[in-house]
Amino acid sequence: MKTKIVATIGPASNSKEKLEQLAEAGVSVFRLNFSHGGAADFVTIIRHIREIEATLKRPITIMQDLSGPKIRLGVLRETTISVSKGMHLLLGPSDKHTSTMPYLPFDHSVILESLEPGDRMVLADGGLQFVVRERRSDGLVLLEADNAGIVTSRKGLALPGKATKVSALTDKDKKDLADGLRLGVDAVAISYVQTAQDVREAKELIAAAGKRVPVVVKLERQSAVDNLQEILEETDVVMVARGDLGVECPLPHLPALQKHIISACNKVSKPVIVATQMLLSMVNSPAPTRAETTDVANAVLDGADCVMLSEETAMGNFPVETVRYMRMITGEAERLLLLNHKFEEPDSDKGIPGFLAYSACLLANKTDAKAIVSHSVSGSSARQVSSRRPPQPIYALTPDPVSIKALNFVWGVEPVFVENPDEDPSHLNRAEKFIQDCPMIALDECAVITAGQVQNSSSTPRGTNLVKIYWK
Repeated sequence: MKTKIVATIGPASNSKEKLEQLAEAGVSVFRLNFSHGGAADFVTIIRHIREIEATLKRPITIMQDLSGPKIRLGVLRETTISVSKGMHLLLGPSDKHTSTMPYLPFDHSVILESLEPGDRMVLADGGLQFVVRERRSDGLVLLEADNAGIVTSRKGLALPGKATKVSALTDKDKKDLADGLRLGVDAVAISYVQTAQDVREAKELIAAAGKRVPVVVKLERQSAVDNLQEILEETDVVMVARGDLGVECPLPHLPALQKHIISACNKVSKPVIVATQMLLSMVNSPAPTRAETTDVANAVLDGADCVMLSEETAMGNFPVETVRYMRMITGEAERLLLLNHKFEEPDSDKGIPGFLAYSACLLANKTDAKAIVSHSVSGSSARQVSSRRPPQPIYALTPDPVSIKALNFVWGVEPVFVENPDEDPSHLNRAEKFIQDCPMIALDECAVITAGQVQNSSSTPRGTNLVKIYWK
């Protein structure tokens, strides 16, 4: 179980029985979608997950997904507007509807004021497309339809490729974030990210609440992809949110964009999730389509750490079966990924941690080691090892309760919580004791250890500086 599965909780899966079945089927991360509820709706679910975690005796991560700004049309005066290609419409505030021309009410003044001739605008997940033709002197915006369709009230609106001044965190998000942290969520996903500053703002709010949890950036906008390197420096995890990203960019470009994002994340050892419609047909069918099976497998082969289920587990008729199917698909893809796999030497700018992880994987390969055991407080060394994609299981030892949950996002890693760390401050000793006690490693078999060690064993190690072959 190397590729991690993220499952969204909803009416089809929010009972304790279903949650336990999902966890047993292979879910490592449960996603709570705050677009469809507030803190009060998740209290019981979180309690059930914690009880299941204790029963299964393995860490389970709870990810809060904030809704972000909802950019939608207002309420139409008509029930619907039938749009034909080339048709002209006006876009503007609800209270300015005085024209006989078809009118789309839109009350986001920041976005309205930023529109310029030539900008593209899409509605209904890309089904309807418009081009801005003119900014009129009365403040209204003239649109020309690129295709035909039906407009109804409250349709979502997107501006592909256009950066806006809209903050990623709304007032609702800030309240939901504070509530979620109080409930004890283990990670926070933020929507509508455009720049690294959006990530810093979320981290500042988390720190101000006296908490420390990883931030997951949902890449939904072209502007975020354009700023990917700066965002990677700030974020802890990345999600390729293909639904909104597929509206922002032409659909034929989406596969290459997915590969680009995954590769960039792998290069800096940041976990990456691939999401949206992975096994969508299983909402109503007990088996996926051939295309969906290939899609999930290709995400693994591209280098994804996690694959995510949304409607499939939140509201589908076969939530547990979907997870089991996804586990079978990822298992086959992992075998293909590791077949004749060769370790590539890190780039020269990778630094010592990257080369230590590379060395550990080479040693594990040459000695036919049964496992790689990485001890670190932050989990960074385990992420570095994981990014090399070794065939051995990676046991990540940490005494940090935040890191243990964050490691559930990392490919091939089995997080192990170090209890009573004060009994032996030596990271190396802890790793060796783990190997001695591990039933998966037999006598006369070896494991490769990465750890931080200093000459004075009473001191706290600072970073990984040791690679060792340990024979049991």
